[in-house]
Amino acid sequence: MKLKFLLLVLLISTLRMVQAQTVVDVIVNSPNHNTLEAAVGAAGLVNTLNGAGPFTVFAPTDAAFAALPSGTVETLLQDPQGLLTNILLNHVAGANVLSSGLTNGQSIVTLNSGKTVKVTINNDGVFIDDAKVTVADIQTDNGVVHVIDIVLLPPNTVVDVIIGSADHNTLEAAVGAAGLVNTLNGAGPFTVFAPTDAAFAALPSGTVETLLQDPQGLLTNILLNHVAGANVLSSGLTNGQSIVTLNSGKTVKVTINNDGVFIDDAKVTVADIQTDNGVVHVIDIVLLPPNTVVDVIIGSADHNTLEAAVGAAGLVNTLNGAGPFTVFAPTDAAFAALPAGTVETLLQDPQGLLTNILLNHVAGANVLSSGLSNGQSIVTLNSGKTVKVTINNDGVFIPDLSLLVRWK
Repeated sequence: MKLKFLLLVLLISTLRMVQAQTVVDVIVNSPNHNTLEAAVGAAGLVNTLNGAGPFTVFAPTDAAFAALPSGTVETLLQDPQGLLTNILLNHVAGANVLSSGLTNGQSIVTLNSGKTVKVTINNDGVFIDDAKVTVADIQTDNGVVHVIDIVLLPPNTVVDVIIGSADHNTLEAAVGAAGLVNTLNGAGPFTVFAPTDAAFAALPSGTVETLLQDPQGLLTNILLNHVAGANVLSSGLTNGQSIVTLNSGKTVKVTINNDGVFIDDAKVTVADIQTDNGVVHVIDIVLLPPNTVVDVIIGSADHNTLEAAVGAAGLVNTLNGAGPFTVFAPTDAAFAALPAGTVETLLQDPQGLLTNILLNHVAGANVLSSGLSNGQSIVTLNSGKTVKVTINNDGVFIPDLSLLVRWK
């Protein structure tokens, strides 16, 4: 009787084990998936993949991991929460994907930040990206496992390099806040000059916090000043070279000397981190773009009409030039105070009176308020016409053809 009872207990336990089989159990019980088992454990994904699911796991064999370049697995296991986790999640879909439901050309969304793998079905078999499915449809209580013969390395973008770096947390936060992740995860090619956390920390106190409060403004411009729309490897750099950035075509300058390679004043400390959509170079200083009078206008919430007018008149390149320029910048309220329809009429003839009015607000010199005197005449770029300075108890005034700008 005792023996029968023990056999019954053993049978019930076995049935429970079979009933509770998860995708992790398949991996653990397979003699061909020891490396995958170790990786899943190191990345802390056991509890996740033992969850309710459903999950589809494309499970690379030990031979698939062994086929990676020498030392790769060891390096990944040293940073299990970084690239290793991303690679493992690139093998997992959050759905029950059976082989009978696969179609040629199908994209399967993975748990790796929504990245996808592609299904190819041809005379040679079924492939997930470049990996052949060698055993299909091992069904479990929380999903299904397909055995594959190649490790599915996810697309490695310039953003992935930033995210995976322990020295670029501020840059990662800034790129996210500015909404540039999708852009820099795109096809590219991109070259990113990536300032370290120490580089951001060296900026004046409070700068980073201020920039993050206006992520679509100056922060975006600064970040784009670190990105070129081309694949620029260190081997292709020359001393004195100008690299056009995505920051409205502004450039950064390459200097190569005995001390190293510099982008503007920033030293390249790590070069040529190549990715699928470009290359990353680590630098030790934040590349602050030239701050022109146009940048001030564009960055101001109170000068939208002036910005539109300068653009319509084709004066952006002029005012982005070397200068010096002094701009008396009328606010949106100043333009709104003109007679109804005036701005619209001016914008219809931007090369005519609009240009003259705008140039009447610009002097070809650096005129600081400390240098102004009552009754002074300032020569403008409007064919040498002048505006007169009035200083009284109410403030400093620069009268124009029809616009009054007051400094307090």
